[in-house]
Amino acid sequence: MLKVALPIRFGIAITAGLIAYFLVLALFGLHTNPIYSLFNGVITGFGIYEAIKYYKLSKGKDFEYGDGFAVGIVTGFVSTILFTAFFALYAANLNPDFLSVMISKWETTYNTSLGSVVFVVAIMGFATSAVLTLSFMQLFKQSWNPKKKSSKNIS
Repeated sequence: MLKVALPIRFGIAITAGLIAYFLVLALFGLHTNPIYSLFNGVITGFGIYEAIKYYKLSKGKDFEYGDGFAVGIVTGFVSTILFTAFFALYAANLNPDFLSVMISKWETTYNTSLGSVVFVVAIMGFATSAVLTLSFMQLFKQSWNPKKKSSKNIS
């Protein structure tokens, strides 16, 4: 049960952080500048790291790489799906001019639809989740290096 409930709980927490960050940027009119989305990786990374850490602490010596990886991936994917849904709702209904303002910063000759932007947001979230989970699992996996015995010279 912990392997299912924990990622959902942390995924919802990550989503809340991402939405709050997006709305704070919107408050200052900075949400149309894509460079600020780099901090989304920090928010997502912190949440995935904490989810894996909490899971490892709860499992103790029974912690396995595959289970930790699954917790990280599911946490990231839950947050990606929820944030993508919020982003689509925001761009389509709450601020219909958002997409045209954001796209105009790049190029005006492309006809970019809401669906393609939402798809890119989802792919970016899934990719970020996978890369961060693989990275963090390097920290949490058990080492295969043998323990060195301390040898004291007796003279």
